[in-house]
Amino acid sequence: MLALFAAFHIACFAAIWTGISWSTFALCLALYGVRMFGITAGYHRYFSHKAYKTGRVFQFVLAWIAQASFQSGALWWAAKHRAHHRHSDTPLDSHSPRQYGFWFAHLGWIFNKQAQAADYTRIADFSKYPELRWLDKHHWIPGAVLGVAVWAIGGWQALVIGFVWSTVLLWHATFCINSLVHVLGRQRYLTGDDSRNNWLFALLSLGEGWHNNHHYYMASARQGFKWWEVDITYYALCGLDRIGVVSELRAPPAHVLDGSRPTSAEIKERIAQAVAHRFCPDRIVRRMQQRWVELNRGHAIADWRRHWAEQLVVRREQLLQNVHAELPSLDQLYRHARRRFARSPALEEIVARARELIASNVIARLEAVPAYA
Repeated sequence: MLALFAAFHIACFAAIWTGISWSTFALCLALYGVRMFGITAGYHRYFSHKAYKTGRVFQFVLAWIAQASFQSGALWWAAKHRAHHRHSDTPLDSHSPRQYGFWFAHLGWIFNKQAQAADYTRIADFSKYPELRWLDKHHWIPGAVLGVAVWAIGGWQALVIGFVWSTVLLWHATFCINSLVHVLGRQRYLTGDDSRNNWLFALLSLGEGWHNNHHYYMASARQGFKWWEVDITYYALCGLDRIGVVSELRAPPAHVLDGSRPTSAEIKERIAQAVAHRFCPDRIVRRMQQRWVELNRGHAIADWRRHWAEQLVVRREQLLQNVHAELPSLDQLYRHARRRFARSPALEEIVARARELIASNVIARLEAVPAYA
């Protein structure tokens, strides 16, 4: 995979020798658009989320078009994506910028054997089709066939500009949904993760940039919830619906669109932990130690250790008061949460829970402090 990835990027520079023409540039845009539709309508909205229905022939066509982008097989892609939603922005999410940084989330995970592993039991509903299993096993065939066909019809310039360039652009546009769209943009809904809505990447990915909408209600075939949120994939699916190729396009219900759906306890806890994680308990303990030493000049660090050990035994209530005095205020936590997550009535409850988690982490470290150096 690494060799293929590097070869395609290096091959982009072959345009120095082949030159560029308007016709091959148009071919590049066409192959980008068609294959991006295969990814968004096929890999994502159909195989991953079953947001609409279609027949067995067209589902094979969707998988073939998507796999022509060299992004592995449809079954693998959908299995990984379902795992992403189950564990979004937690340590079990293979491509979370919050957990592993931008570059690993963008492309590093692709070359990591553990992160690449997919649980095919998550995609048992589509694994029952032998043609999809065959295509997933030989996932390189559609891309290879397309590349050879482009070269045979248009020559080296068409291969480099039309096929290679569009493939590399497809890769990075898709990867940006995993990386940048979990960092840049705005949150409309409280989802428990860092998913954002980003109009630029919505245009580049034919609608996938309305990512926070999608994470709030992933079953929808339409990801641009507002009339002004351009979702080209959805418009194309509506056209296919009219001619009978697809059917039963799922749409978000009213309580989803207006954001009135109750926030689950799991999401509240996940956000509270994310907020608490940004405030280092060790730093709070060090601040408490420094303040105690300043107020009790002449005493050694060993005296501080005995002081907290005694409080843990006989004055736990006093210890809790001292800890809470050093914690970030509810207002500070709320401002931090507002910067990262969508506005919601549940945010006040989440912030209170985050403060409890920070206090528990500080207490745990104080309990681990030995009474004697």
